[in-house]
Amino acid sequence: MESASPKQETLLKTPLWALHTRLGARMVPFAGYDMPVQYNDMGVLKEHVHTRTAAGLFDVSHMGQAVLSSPTMDPATALERIVPGDIRGLAVGKMRYTVLLNDNGGIIDDLMVTRWDENTLLLVVNAACKDNDFAYIQKKIGAVTKLEYLADRALLALQGPKAEQVASIFFPAVMELKFMDALKAEYKGHEFFVSRSGYTGEDGFEISVPNSFAAEFAEELLQEQEVKFIGLGARDSLRLEAGLCLYGHDIDENSTPVDANLKWTIPKRRREEANFPGADKILGQLQGGTYILRVGIKPEGKAPIRENTELYVGDKKVGVITSGGFGPTFDGPVAMGYVNSDSAKTGTKLNAMLRGTPRPVEVVTLPFVKHNYKKD
Repeated sequence: MESASPKQETLLKTPLWALHTRLGARMVPFAGYDMPVQYNDMGVLKEHVHTRTAAGLFDVSHMGQAVLSSPTMDPATALERIVPGDIRGLAVGKMRYTVLLNDNGGIIDDLMVTRWDENTLLLVVNAACKDNDFAYIQKKIGAVTKLEYLADRALLALQGPKAEQVASIFFPAVMELKFMDALKAEYKGHEFFVSRSGYTGEDGFEISVPNSFAAEFAEELLQEQEVKFIGLGARDSLRLEAGLCLYGHDIDENSTPVDANLKWTIPKRRREEANFPGADKILGQLQGGTYILRVGIKPEGKAPIRENTELYVGDKKVGVITSGGFGPTFDGPVAMGYVNSDSAKTGTKLNAMLRGTPRPVEVVTLPFVKHNYKKD
């Protein structure tokens, strides 16, 4: 998990902070916010299992929500100057995962982009990166776009196989959504933005709600027997089992989308146009390969192997773990990291060096747990 180091008195609070504390959450600093890592009545393991089997409710209000528009052009055209994804091709009500790139092709952040109407995009970026992201967007395309930070909105993620059953009580139209679809909805006089998305590998929804109604709405969701609040601890183990990157750990400005095994984020049209930052480097990697590659790592035994553990073949260091922990659904330790490309083939045997002692691990195909998204 990403860490944050501000002193307690300087930490920001989400609109659900009082509700978390009242319900017995253990709060920790995270990306500058005081956030729930787990709830005392369940703990991380049970919260993880509950999300995989019922419906987990996550407060992700620390994420950065913003609207991008332009008075002179399609904002998607402008955004494509700094991301490699096909944003222009998004239809209204569709969303896409992409990455902000620096001039060398490194990943400044990963983000979700939704087409709300012909002239408006909704962006959701990572909490620890949002100030830098918005400043970067303003610097690069601010002359032709308007970026409005939605500081007045909270964000909830309802995840798990029973998420649709619960969400449809409040928003019946979500029954028609498929993975990466989105809609605007109204409930009790408040405007909601609802997308069929999330970061657990499960079916589910991310729900943008006005700050003033966020706590009340969360309590209404929690009245449904299928729903439990879930903290950051289980959110991390869920995304790791699903093989999903955590910014600042598995991806950063030193990794390109090709290094990170995210080349699927660069579609054919963008490769042909070659007009995104770092295109020469990235296209060269797509053609000739890359020196390092993000892969899944399965340790032998039951003990987890953590971030920053070095990986070896014999006496040669060939990589490092970037995320690691125990996967409750996988029922064993799970990890991912970067290895030299000649050690990246599935089935390759490596050693993780733990306090001077080698421990056998194997390169495996991600994810560890099958994704359960609702697709066509």
